[in-house]
Amino acid sequence: MRITILNGNPDPDNFKFEGYLKSLADLLRAKNHQVSLLALRALDIKYCTGCWSCWLKTPGQCATEDGSREVCRSWVNSELVLLASPVRMGFFTALLKSALDKIIPLALPYIEMNQGEYHHRLRYPRQPKLAVLLEKDADTDPEDLDIINTVIRRNTINFKTELRFIRLTSEPVEEVADAAGRF
Repeated sequence: MRITILNGNPDPDNFKFEGYLKSLADLLRAKNHQVSLLALRALDIKYCTGCWSCWLKTPGQCATEDGSREVCRSWVNSELVLLASPVRMGFFTALLKSALDKIIPLALPYIEMNQGEYHHRLRYPRQPKLAVLLEKDADTDPEDLDIINTVIRRNTINFKTELRFIRLTSEPVEEVADAAGRF
């Protein structure tokens, strides 16, 4: 299976989180999965300006030449995208949020009904499944995790895919690897 891990950790000195993701990627590779581990902090992803160029001027890619193009390429070529982030101020990091915002070129500007709601049609017929891995902050509470869960589930509706799991780095890395590797 082709798996992309989007590492939303802004702090390269967070060795615990970085080590967890490396161990996870290594375990998945040992099980013969193709794993792309993208450190979003190294990709210089700009904020989405809402210019619509990704639909009108440069269909399928952001007009801003930044790291979001690599994220989109990896996204469409994956069967599972694992969104990995420390929880900061009750939410996943701005790095991960910016990367998710810049996935919009993978949708079309046309609207259709989906699950009783109006959403954009997708540019590609197949979308990867989503999974989430979070590192709780000292003050992370259940309400924070509920909000993240709700936002991610709304994203799965937008991209007509499914959420495989939301896990925490406090869980053994082997269990997360097993969950990620199962389809």
